[in-house]
Amino acid sequence: MRAIALIFLCLLITKSVAQDYPAREIRSVCNFAPGSGADIVVRYYSDALSKLAGKPVVVDNKPGAQGLLATDFVAKSRPDGYTLMITPASSTLASAPHLFKKLPFDPVKDFDAVTTILTLSFTIAVDANGPLRTIPELVARLKSKPGDGFYGTQSNSGQVAAELFKERLGLKTTYVPFKVTGDAFANLLGGSIDFMSVDSTWSATMHPARVRILAVTSAKRNSSLPDVPTLAELGLGDFDITPWWGVVVPAGTPRPAIERLAGWFNQINTLPETRQFLARQAADAFPGSPESMAALMKTEVERWGRFAKLAKIEPQ
Repeated sequence: MRAIALIFLCLLITKSVAQDYPAREIRSVCNFAPGSGADIVVRYYSDALSKLAGKPVVVDNKPGAQGLLATDFVAKSRPDGYTLMITPASSTLASAPHLFKKLPFDPVKDFDAVTTILTLSFTIAVDANGPLRTIPELVARLKSKPGDGFYGTQSNSGQVAAELFKERLGLKTTYVPFKVTGDAFANLLGGSIDFMSVDSTWSATMHPARVRILAVTSAKRNSSLPDVPTLAELGLGDFDITPWWGVVVPAGTPRPAIERLAGWFNQINTLPETRQFLARQAADAFPGSPESMAALMKTEVERWGRFAKLAKIEPQ
């Protein structure tokens, strides 16, 4: 009888969640700092979600440790549907086990997938006021410096892309980690680093008088940056680093809440204003489902592991 009562109670709770969700504001945790490329994406989708859900969606920025602080916070949050993370999941989840010796969370087991939302590329960017205009010129400049100079990034994907770039060109350039992209940019302008490995969302929104994009890391040219060559075009083989974004919630979140969120995010991606927004961010829509994202996460953990090995990255 007790088992039957528990089953009945669970059914009542599930029905209540399906009918009432969301009953209050939702917290949207962002891995990166306000004003970053990631923050721009998170705030757009959070605002659009609030309109469909009929409740406030409050963005909570928790930058640090290449996105790990926010990811760990979400993993340990209450699984009630009121904490979610719109995140570059290929970076903050799939690649993390291969970049860090110890993670405070399991990128697959500690989260429930909601849906994928977009893909983008990373870029190799330099100071627009400097003389460098091509990748060969950058490589020549790096090789003329002791230790082949320095590069900066604030994300896992940026590190993997840059390290693979180095490996393909035989460079020893030193990686300088940054908490926020703005700090890396300041160091680029100040001459402390020689190039940035940064997402196309940030690069595309910067004025061309400040940042010069020399190449993109995706297999195909970015439709929003049609004049920028791919690294594959420039002779770096089958170079393809194409990060993707998705939405996750803490493991154990009620299925009705997950399904409702997935429907809303996929609806957002059909809006004309979203297509315009993604074009401005140099990104492409990547709709999905809880099932498709969960399956992708498992394969991407293995794929980014191969990238890390190719780039000869030692976990820190």
